[in-house]
Amino acid sequence: MSRVAKKPIALPKGVECQVKADAITVKGPKGTLAIASPAGVNVAVDGGTVTLSAKSPNDTKMAGTARALINNMVTGVSEGYQRKLELVGVGYRAALAGKDLSLTLGFSHPVVFKAPEGITITVPAQTEILIAGADKQRVGEVAAKIRAFRPPEPYKGKGVRYSGEQITLKEAKKA
Repeated sequence: MSRVAKKPIALPKGVECQVKADAITVKGPKGTLAIASPAGVNVAVDGGTVTLSAKSPNDTKMAGTARALINNMVTGVSEGYQRKLELVGVGYRAALAGKDLSLTLGFSHPVVFKAPEGITITVPAQTEILIAGADKQRVGEVAAKIRAFRPPEPYKGKGVRYSGEQITLKEAKKA
């Protein structure tokens, strides 16, 4: 079995995991997440830990993936995930209008992004966007969609970038 799958998942206080024939559900203070039961993997909840084992030697590769997904669900419902985006460029700014994110990114019109269910978007400063939620995959997907409106360009570095992202700048043409 994979090394990742051998490690048990500790359930923090206030988090409960239910294993059914067709789905695995994790409930905590930040919400409820569920995934379909992975084929070929046995999931057992005993006390405050979740352990996984492969049903056959061919299913070992899926056991590590299932463990990582369940661990991300446990972390999400207990602590949550967040991504921070930065707007770099003259006149680039973000503002919230209710639950909608309004972005001024140098186009002739403002770009309006509606926050999906389970995701909260906050704007601590005009050039910062904070995306938070319990589902790691959805938080990353929303951050990628917002970044795709104006990805950083390689000559001046203007655009929407992840916090801490390094943009390798190219040298402009010389005459």
